[in-house]
Amino acid sequence: MRRLRGLFGVAAGVLAGATALAPTATASPGVPSAQVIVGYDDAAGARSAVAAAGGTVERELGLVDSLLVSVPSDGLKKLLTAPGVRSVTPDGKVTMTGRTWLADAQNTSISGVTKMTGAQDVWKGRDAKGQPLTGKGVGVAVIDSGIAPATGLSGTGKVVNGPDLSLESQATNLRTLDTFGHGTHMAGIVAGRDPGVVAGQESADPTKFVGMAPDATLLNMKVAATDGAVDVSQVIAAIDWVVVHRNDPGLNIRVINLSFGTDSTQDPRLDPLSHAVEAAWRKGIVVVVAVGNDGAAATRVSMPAANPYVIAVGAADHKGTESKVDDVVADFSTKGNATRHADLVAPGRSIISLRTPNSFLDTMYPTGRLATTVDPSQRYFKGSGTSQATAVVSGAAALLLQQRPTLTPDQVKKLLMLSADPMPQADPVSRGAGQLNIRTAAALPTPLVATAQQKFAASTGLGTLEGARGTAHVVDPDTGTELTGERDIMGEAWNAAAWSASCTAGTAWTTTGQWNGRTWSGSGWATGTWTGTNWTSRTWSSRTWSGATWTGTTWSSRTWSSRTWSGRTWSGGYWSGSHWG
Repeated sequence: MRRLRGLFGVAAGVLAGATALAPTATASPGVPSAQVIVGYDDAAGARSAVAAAGGTVERELGLVDSLLVSVPSDGLKKLLTAPGVRSVTPDGKVTMTGRTWLADAQNTSISGVTKMTGAQDVWKGRDAKGQPLTGKGVGVAVIDSGIAPATGLSGTGKVVNGPDLSLESQATNLRTLDTFGHGTHMAGIVAGRDPGVVAGQESADPTKFVGMAPDATLLNMKVAATDGAVDVSQVIAAIDWVVVHRNDPGLNIRVINLSFGTDSTQDPRLDPLSHAVEAAWRKGIVVVVAVGNDGAAATRVSMPAANPYVIAVGAADHKGTESKVDDVVADFSTKGNATRHADLVAPGRSIISLRTPNSFLDTMYPTGRLATTVDPSQRYFKGSGTSQATAVVSGAAALLLQQRPTLTPDQVKKLLMLSADPMPQADPVSRGAGQLNIRTAAALPTPLVATAQQKFAASTGLGTLEGARGTAHVVDPDTGTELTGERDIMGEAWNAAAWSASCTAGTAWTTTGQWNGRTWSGSGWATGTWTGTNWTSRTWSSRTWSGATWTGTTWSSRTWSSRTWSGRTWSGGYWSGSHWG
């Protein structure tokens, strides 16, 4: 172990608080033993306590009066309260092997992420049906820039394409595909799984790419175009679509990953984007949202992370060491304020995930590619941001929901926050409850619904669509026309009261593919993809989406599109584009 100073006497409160749940809470099924550090005042007494709890001492850490111990999860409470034991802390040591996947100040492998968050330990557990805890049967909607075909996302049924709501949906050669490069990166972190990885041996080879919840299903909800351009109305429409179709055959959408945010200054009780995520939350979907990448000086998290119900995620920086004790909140992660900040943080510095060749990010940030000596196949790309941290937490949520399918979103949030590792070196506001530890979360008893229930004032969504956009607007590059005011991407007038009521009820989309009074998509599935539709009506820029703007390129071409719609600041901040490479 390295750099343990400052850990003891602080971390014990995490486990102490975690075990102080209602006495009628039920134990978690199929959880393996945990590796913990036991700080002691009496060495002999601590060793006796470990034995009484059914554990074994792995190593003596006499320099800091501690023991490295393996103990059954159900013995943690007994160990914590034993005489002579000063603290019980989840082991923060990370050992990453393999010549190309060592974590350092520049690169954090996906194997490193799943190891340090405890996901690899959770995979060894079993659900009520005896299946490994790998996210199987849980759907995660990735509302982003699309998901490209890639090794690691190519398994049968791994990716299901929802309707393409982006400005590229009218080009059949671009529909649902990730021309920006962000969505594929997130999808890999959430649920990537290389071909040939044997079930039950997901962590055997660290050179194989295996995401947090490798058997979860990914719903591809594309909203952003080549350069990240997207209007907030498209994101709201995508959230509403997921709510309406969450129980479609083969989906079981329990998590929404939203690595996105605007700089709206509206009260989250009024903001339409905030209301959309809260409505999804109330329908049983865990919504995981990035706090933003505006740094430690920013006192307001992005929207909709500002909504108090959802799980707001900041980014942790491992500082290039194996120990988690010296981890801090990444300098780019938005701090927030005492009222609203990250609920917890997760690894977000230089995360290696799947690359989308010739995408916008791949072209604009070539330093994100790894050296050919490290990555001969050039499959991977690294990026930093609260986007990546959000994807890590989304995968963790999927693991909990497979383990305990009846968990409410509030219970999932409670478990993740109770189990978070303390960060003694980190800013106490921006770190929230601490750093994600899904191993401990899976070992905790289920909190009672009443104990976990959040009781914030309900949102109404009656604010303005323009306010929800903040300072970012989609621009037609041919005319310079911005999409502003109370109209959506189709040019349709925005009726906040009517939309809010249908959003709350979960009926914002019709069976014929209409949203806000205009047809956006087809009405059914065809071979795993939601059918598209032609947007033939006039739009806010007095032109149609089809035509020369969207044609003339192919998937294999060097660039995605010769002419694209632009989004002011989208690629620079809200999709984490300023931190690639």
